[in-house]
Amino acid sequence: MKKLATIALALGLSASSAFAGGYTAPVVEAEPVVVKELSSSNAAILIPALLLVAIAVAASDSSSD
Repeated sequence: MKKLATIALALGLSASSAFAGGYTAPVVEAEPVVVKELSSSNAAILIPALLLVAIAVAASDSSSD
């Protein structure tokens, strides 16, 4: 019984010294955020817009005949 008490005392003292510094949360650095700037004009809309204008002009020319 005396050996068990000695082992328990030794484990208790060694465990309390393991937590002596306290807990510190790990520092996680955030990745830099890259902001993609959008262009003010979109070239993909240019062709359908010109096509609609051409159809409107063609439709107005054929109706005036």
